[in-house]
Amino acid sequence: MRVPTGRYEERTPRAVTVEFLRFDELQSNKRAVTENVSPRGARIVTDWNCAPGKHVLVTAPREGVKSLARVVYCQQLESTKFAVGLQFVVRVEEWGKPTSHA
Repeated sequence: MRVPTGRYEERTPRAVTVEFLRFDELQSNKRAVTENVSPRGARIVTDWNCAPGKHVLVTAPREGVKSLARVVYCQQLESTKFAVGLQFVVRVEEWGKPTSHA
C-alpha cells in the first residue's frame, strides 16, 4: 500500500537547468537545477532562501517550459544551498513525458 505524499502526481527524478525570475526583486534571472519534476511541480536546488507563498516565473528553454509557480517550501541543505518546492499554476505537460535523450 502506497503512503500518501500530498501530491496528485508522482515526481520523476530529472536534473534540468532552469532559470527563475523572482517578482519580489528586480534582478536578472537566477539559475537552479531541478532534482525532480512532475506536470504540477518541481524541486529545485538554489542559493535563494525564500519564503513559502512567493511566486516565480520558471523557464527551461531546452525543455520548452515556461510557467508561473508558487513556492511551497524552502529547506536549507548547506550554508548557501536551499531545496525549494514549486507548485505550477498550470500543468506543465512537457514534464509529464519521458525524456527522449539518453
